[in-house]
Amino acid sequence: MDLSEILHFEGAAVAEHLARGLSAFGVPAPMSLLKWAEKHFYLSAESSYVEQEWKAWPFQRAIMACVSNDDIEEIDWPKAARVGNTKIMLAAIGYFAEHKRRNQAIWQPTDDDRDEFVKTELDPMLRDVAAMQRVFPAYLARHKDNTLQQKKFLGSMLHLRGGKAAKNYRRISVDVAYIDEADAFDNDIEKEGDPVGLAAKRIEGATFPKLVVGSTPKLKGFSLVDTRTQLADERFQFVIPCPHCGEHHPITWGGKDDTHGFKWRRDENGVDDPESVRHLCPHCGALIAQGEYLAVWERGFYVNEGWTIRLDVDEKDDAVFSDYATGNRLRAPRHIAFVNVWTAYSPAASWPNIVRDFLAAHEKALAGDNSKLKTWTNTTRGLPWEEAIEKNDADELKHRAEPYALKTVPMGCLLLLASVDTQDNRLEVTVRGYGRGLETWTVDHQILYGNPGEDDVWQELEDVLFGMEYRHASGQTLRIFASDIDTGGHFTQAVYAFAEKHARRKVFAVKGASGREKHIKNGAQQVDLDWRGRRKKRGLTLWHVGTNLAKDLLHSRLQLTKPGPGYMHFSNELTDEWFKQMAGEARAERNGQAGRESRWTPLRKRVEAWDCAQYIIWLETHLELARKPAKFWDDLEAIVQPAVGDLFAAPPAHDAPAEKPKRTAAPAAPAPAPRQQQNAALGRSSWSSRL
Repeated sequence: MDLSEILHFEGAAVAEHLARGLSAFGVPAPMSLLKWAEKHFYLSAESSYVEQEWKAWPFQRAIMACVSNDDIEEIDWPKAARVGNTKIMLAAIGYFAEHKRRNQAIWQPTDDDRDEFVKTELDPMLRDVAAMQRVFPAYLARHKDNTLQQKKFLGSMLHLRGGKAAKNYRRISVDVAYIDEADAFDNDIEKEGDPVGLAAKRIEGATFPKLVVGSTPKLKGFSLVDTRTQLADERFQFVIPCPHCGEHHPITWGGKDDTHGFKWRRDENGVDDPESVRHLCPHCGALIAQGEYLAVWERGFYVNEGWTIRLDVDEKDDAVFSDYATGNRLRAPRHIAFVNVWTAYSPAASWPNIVRDFLAAHEKALAGDNSKLKTWTNTTRGLPWEEAIEKNDADELKHRAEPYALKTVPMGCLLLLASVDTQDNRLEVTVRGYGRGLETWTVDHQILYGNPGEDDVWQELEDVLFGMEYRHASGQTLRIFASDIDTGGHFTQAVYAFAEKHARRKVFAVKGASGREKHIKNGAQQVDLDWRGRRKKRGLTLWHVGTNLAKDLLHSRLQLTKPGPGYMHFSNELTDEWFKQMAGEARAERNGQAGRESRWTPLRKRVEAWDCAQYIIWLETHLELARKPAKFWDDLEAIVQPAVGDLFAAPPAHDAPAEKPKRTAAPAAPAPAPRQQQNAALGRSSWSSRL
């Protein structure tokens, strides 16, 4: 008798159950997200206009390939509507659960947003994508492994959280983290930090960490996704070949007088005709219809100033980064962003309708109502709306630079302060000199290359802060009196150790305060320095800096145009990059629940000179230089620049020598020269009590 008849089971069923149980231990053949989605992903009726198999659009393919590229750790996508961000995220969730077996977490702006996402997007995907049912035993079951907060797969877990509460970012360790609609989150989650930073902590220690941030941008200066985009290692935009000349260019909105972008006709009565809209090629001037764009979009690819992203020619469809000019393959950046992917790229939106929406919003704006134009800018163009902003101009700052040498101290400058910015591969040091009325001079800016996790670069910093002597125009020498170091970044403990070691030399550990600040000196706390994890009785003091207030003061001083109190002098030996960094942030304002809020936000990735300048503002505030009496500056002047000539000034002009008069008597003996003060570097301990 057959054993199956005795045990009442079928061999095929046993094989199926065994295969399902053992599948958790199997290693599938490598496959990219794009290939996985083309094979398995499905558009559900609840979340799509048409229920059908998935087919990625050309501009989506490279994004998907980068999501599954283990060399890329962070991806930012400031996106418009109708470009498929949600579908890509759903496909990625399925891919990492079924193919990679990696733990994941996704944060939505609120708990309600999370619930809606699960019910209308995630659950239908788990139901309709057959591959997911193999790794999701609790499919369609009321089970603790299938809730609105978590989905437990074979070999991995998906956490689903709302973004309002700080507790929702704790006790989770994952490989992949998603922030959906980042600009709808609070900028500061219960005073513990921004949501992206809190989510990034959840992937620390992962073998292949991945952080994906997608959002429709909102307000410039307060947009989390826009700020992150500016900090990305590389930013890419999608370009297509012109059907007429073959040159590549992006699809842009352009403008009335721009030689690229959308153009349409206006009749003799001044009435616009959206149906006539075409895209003007910036190379040959040909006008391209939407149908012509869709005929060539398969040949499009992502590019920035020197890189391209293309899909490889084999069946893996991995993202290949290469040099645009030579075609040589390049290593994938750690942090990338996809920019200017707006609604015009999508075949789900018509170009005439985009123009109609703009004309309606523009008409409202002319009547004083910007709300529709703001919505159109955010959701159609995928750009943050810009209210009135304030920023510095790099060319203007450079134009007013003065001909004095770096590492020298001009007349009027009496006290040297320094600030140190910590980066992953270097320390940057700015030395600024102070005179009466808080008039300042940039005396030095040095970049000390090295790993801040090792001792060599900190030894170099000691030589600069405590060993450098700066020659004053009077002939005296000055040393740095006090300094501060930013503890942000990946080497906080190294900064703590350096600041504790040199606390008696007036080295302060500082950190920018998040959220609303009350003062430039925004409080302090004792920090733990014991490498064993035990709190010291008298730990180092970490000083919190009201960065927005410090930058406001710095910006106001940069607007002064005449030397005097508060004026900032710059040497013409400073580099173009230094001036660009000083103009690397802008201030935007918005109305919040607590009133008008001002915030400075980066316009470029590197702003170290600006950061150092604002931390020196904290240092001058901490030392209370603005409150020092005239006698304080008199005493400094007596030591630093006694009544002698300016050694750095041009020699005085001399008239032709006159004919020597005849000597009638011996000249009187010259009076003895007054005794000059001894050189007194202001970094010496003898000056400690004066501050």
